Amino acid sequence: MKIRCIVTDDEPIARKGLQGYIEKIDFLELVAVCENALELNSALKQQPTDLLFLDIEMPYMTGIDFMKNLSNPPKVIFTTAYDKYAIQGFELEVLDYLLKPISFERFVKAANKAYEYFKMNIAAQAGSGAEPDHLFVKADNKLEKVRFDEILFIEALENYVGIYTTAKKIITHSTLKALQEKLPPQRFIQPHKSYLVAIDKINSIEGNILHIQQYQVPISKYQKEELLERIVNNALLKK
Repeated sequence: MKIRCIVTDDEPIARKGLQGYIEKIDFLELVAVCENALELNSALKQQPTDLLFLDIEMPYMTGIDFMKNLSNPPKVIFTTAYDKYAIQGFELEVLDYLLKPISFERFVKAANKAYEYFKMNIAAQAGSGAEPDHLFVKADNKLEKVRFDEILFIEALENYVGIYTTAKKIITHSTLKALQEKLPPQRFIQPHKSYLVAIDKINSIEGNILHIQQYQVPISKYQKEELLERIVNNALLKK
């Protein structure tokens, strides 16, 4: 499988760096390199494209504004020097969010995410590869079905965990790690050793606190960078 991609960045060094990275990845095929959104707009009319490596702050039009004006855009990995756009990227369902300077190791991680996304799409179109959308937990002497899309976050409580859903709180005898192994990793992140959070239920980030409806979940200083990188990655399994 080849993923056809376009690099768009107004900085020559950044374009050259991304182009060199792409050439090292066998499943990526670079079809165009652009300096701004206007050039990208023309390139998309000429080249079938699967994936954009897109800078945000550029002349004429930002990468975010460009995406908002496309009716059916390719999937996007943002490449930017600014983490302040993470929430907007999340809302636009981009695949990943790379902060400059971008290391090759981090680039490979983002490229692999893109590969898994397109691989899953192909499987879905073929009518296979469906994954479970729920789990069962024992609570109040019965097995209770918990849908992944209803989970807000999960909190470790010594030998138990509290599962906070859109409707209620469920207490079950388990460990956080045991539950984490049953959850789709693309949809959940661990911002703190005592919490698992559904990425698409995050309303905002304020300092080292996640706001999820009326709840507040702490962010460990060791996890904040990964959180910002992954906050936009929920598009893999969303809807």
